[in-house]
Amino acid sequence: MIVQESNNMAGKAQPSDGTAELLRGGGLMVGTGLLAGILLLTLFGGMTKIGATTNAGWIALIVALMCLPFGALLLTLGIAKWFRNRSLQRLH
Repeated sequence: MIVQESNNMAGKAQPSDGTAELLRGGGLMVGTGLLAGILLLTLFGGMTKIGATTNAGWIALIVALMCLPFGALLLTLGIAKWFRNRSLQRLH
């Protein structure tokens, strides 16, 4: 069975399509990852070839390595949706 879009919603950006949430969430996650990385390098003992030197450093490393990639993906998706919505608004 093929599902067709209704004519009134085809090609139009919806007011709550999740773009703002993606941008906000991605920005917060990237910011958190950057903050954790900066804290790791400055206050929590730094890094060696085999890892962080303190327990707080290991926690900061784990947070940075979780937040930076996932936050970057969310932020990239949010930016792409923002550009798409902007181009759709120009067409109408």
